[in-house]
Amino acid sequence: MNIFQTFWEYRSYFATGIQYTLLLAAIGVICGFILGILISLLRLSRFWLPRFLGTVWVEILRGTPMLVQLFIIHYGLTSFGIKFTPIESGAITLCINSSAYLAEVFRAGIQGIDRGQAEAARSLGMTKGMTMRYIILPQAVKSVLPAIGNEFITIIKESSIVSFIGVTDLMYQARAVTSITYESLKPLLIIAAIYFVMTFTLSKLLGLFERRLNTDDHR
Repeated sequence: MNIFQTFWEYRSYFATGIQYTLLLAAIGVICGFILGILISLLRLSRFWLPRFLGTVWVEILRGTPMLVQLFIIHYGLTSFGIKFTPIESGAITLCINSSAYLAEVFRAGIQGIDRGQAEAARSLGMTKGMTMRYIILPQAVKSVLPAIGNEFITIIKESSIVSFIGVTDLMYQARAVTSITYESLKPLLIIAAIYFVMTFTLSKLLGLFERRLNTDDHR
């Protein structure tokens, strides 16, 4: 059986894997996006306690392997009576891990906005919260869109670790096909091609979206 026959014969396995991989990546980036903005605001706070908590969050999550974080959430928390399903543990892990990286991206984006814009908004009577919400954040998010896109692509690839706790993503399905066919290389080559198609397509779509935004700015 050649590689194309293997793909077609077990297409339902790979289709299921694609669904779970994309679902977890989307949850990870969307929740990480929201949480990342909150963490970045903590990091930029003028009060030491929220700034300290934001720094601890970012440094711990960036300084420990995602696989360890996944095992702590899925297996370690059961010691405290907290139990998640495999897909819940996978989604939580991707969300909090992504939030740490996106928080630094947002922080750089916010700090890159000219301080004069905030001062002008405050002089017009806007509160600090309104200035951040209507003036600073929209520009900061727009300026870091390429970095957000890169994080989405990274999450798609790194989501393969959830197969270790039994989530039926692409990696899990490749192992399932291997156990049936006793062929280890072909299923791996198939999911490698699927990962490449997904990330390459997403990269092109993000590039198109970014060029569209730049075109709107030049009108």
